[in-house]
Amino acid sequence: MRQSQAVVLLGILARNGIVTAGSLPRGVGPEFVKFYEIQDTFACIGHPSITIPASRVNDNSCDCPDGTDEPGTAACALLDHLSPEQPLPGSLSGTTNTTNALPGFWCENKGHIGAYVPFMYVNDGVCDYDLCCDGSEEYGSVGGVKCENKCVEIGKEWRRVEKERKENLERANKRRRTMAKESKELRRRVEVRITSLGEEIKELEVKQAELRAKLDEVERQERFKVVKNEGPGKLGVLAGLAKTRINELRDTLSKVVGERRQLQAKVQELESILAAFKEEHNPNFNDEGVKKAVRAWEDYSARRDTQEQLNEMDILEVMKEDSEDAGINWNEFEEDEPTDTDILYSFEAYLPGPLREFLHSKINLLRIWLIENGMLADVSSEKSESRLVKAAREAHDSVANEVSSKKRTLEEQQRDLEKNYGKDDIFRYLKGKCITTEAGEYEYELCWLDKTSQKSKKGGGKTTMGNFDRFDWDEADEEERHDGKGLGRGKRVVMRYENGQGCWNGPNRKTDVWLACAETEELWRVSELEKCVYKMEVGTPAVCEEAVEPGHVKDEL
Repeated sequence: MRQSQAVVLLGILARNGIVTAGSLPRGVGPEFVKFYEIQDTFACIGHPSITIPASRVNDNSCDCPDGTDEPGTAACALLDHLSPEQPLPGSLSGTTNTTNALPGFWCENKGHIGAYVPFMYVNDGVCDYDLCCDGSEEYGSVGGVKCENKCVEIGKEWRRVEKERKENLERANKRRRTMAKESKELRRRVEVRITSLGEEIKELEVKQAELRAKLDEVERQERFKVVKNEGPGKLGVLAGLAKTRINELRDTLSKVVGERRQLQAKVQELESILAAFKEEHNPNFNDEGVKKAVRAWEDYSARRDTQEQLNEMDILEVMKEDSEDAGINWNEFEEDEPTDTDILYSFEAYLPGPLREFLHSKINLLRIWLIENGMLADVSSEKSESRLVKAAREAHDSVANEVSSKKRTLEEQQRDLEKNYGKDDIFRYLKGKCITTEAGEYEYELCWLDKTSQKSKKGGGKTTMGNFDRFDWDEADEEERHDGKGLGRGKRVVMRYENGQGCWNGPNRKTDVWLACAETEELWRVSELEKCVYKMEVGTPAVCEEAVEPGHVKDEL
C-alpha cells in the first residue's frame, strides 16, 4: 500500500451537473471538468497562452509546462525529454522546475469515494485499492495486471467503519458534555467557597478585634490590681514537696529492684549448685558433714516453696510515672482555687454591692494612675498571669488561628480558580483521578494534573516520571489506527510533566502526555523516546471538542 506516500485529495462533486465519462479525457477530476470540455484545441490550465490540438491530450507526451495535457497518463509525473524546450515563449514559470497543476489521476470509485492517485502510480502494474478501488488507474494492463472493481465491498466496509467511528465520536462528545457540566459545577462550588470564606473571615476579624480589645482590657485591669499573688499557697507548696519526695522514693525503689534482681540471680546460681550436690552425692559414704548439708538443703527447699513471693509486677506498677491514668494526678493539686493571699485581700466581698464596686473601681483607678505616672512599680509577669487573662488570651488566639487558617484556604481556592484546566475547565473533572497500563516489566500510571510514575512488576516502590507543569500543543503525524486508539494527524493537546526523579547518571525524568479523543480515559501506549524522556499516548473525551489553533485542521478520533 502506498497511502503513506500519496497525497489524497477527496473529490468534491461538481455542482454544475454530472459530466458523462465519454465526454471527458481519462483521469479528469470533477473540479477540472470545465477545462476539458470538448473543443478543437486545449489551453494549458496554468499557462492559458499555450494551446495544443485536442488530439494531443492524453497522448503520453507532456506538452504543457504544468502537465495538464496528461490527466490520464504518467507522462508528466516527471518531465521527460519529449517535453518542449524550456522556457517556453510566454511561459509564466520561466524555468524547467515546474510542478503539475493537477493533483493526480482521478478515480471515480462508484459506490465509494472518488480520489486522486499520484500520476506515478498510473499503469505501474500495481492495484492501488486503498486509493483507487475501481482499478481504473491500471487501464493499460501493464504486465498483464488487471484490477477488478472492488468499490462495492470496500465502500460497504468503509461505511460500516465510518458509522462506527461517528457513533464512537458522538458517545465521546456526549460524555465530554457531561464532564463539562460537572466541571462547571465544581468551579461554581469553588467560587461559592471563596465568597463564603470571605464573609467568614470578615466576621471573624471583627470578633478577633473585639477579643483583642477585651484581652487588652483584662490584662490592664489584672496588671493593676492592688494585691497580686506572686506564688503558690500552702497547699501548692505542700503538693510540690510531696511530689519531689515521691520521685526520690521512686528512684530509690528502682535502685533496690535492680539490686534485688542481682541477688536473685546469685541465689538461683547457689540453689542450682546445692541441688546438683544433693542429686550427685553418694548417700552410702558415711560423712556427717555432707549428710548435714543435704538435710539443711531439703529443709530450705521446703520452706522456700511455702513462702509468699513478692510479685515484681506489683513493684513495677508502683514505679510507674505519675499521670492522669496511673499513680497520683498532680494536676488536681494545682491551685485553681483562691490562695491564702487571695482570701486575705477579698474583704470587699463582705461589703454591700454598690459600695464594693465603688471601692474596687476607685482603688484600681488610683493604682493605674500611680503606675502610669511612674510612682508605683508594675510587678506583673506572664508566669503569674491570672485565670481571667489566660481565658481571654486563649479565646483571642483561637479566633486568630481560625482567621489565619481560613485565609490560607481562601488563597488556595483563589489559586485553584486561576489555574488552567483547559477549555470549559474540563480537566477540573479529571483532577486527582489516575489511569494505568502495563507495558513490558513495568506498570505505568498517569494521575491527571499530578504526576506520572512507573513501578516494576517485580516489586519495589514507584518511580516518579514527572510532575504536571503545563498544557501545550504539538503536531501529531501518525497513521490512523483501525481501533481508533491512536493520535492520528493534526494538532494535539500535550500535557508536560517535568522534574521527575533523576536518572542514574542522567537528567530528571519527564513525560509528554499526548491526548486524543476517546470515549473513556485510557492509557494506550508508553514509550521512551530518549533516555529518561517518555511519551504517553492517552485517550480521553476531554479533548474531543478542543479548539484548534488557527491554520490547523481539526482531526480527532
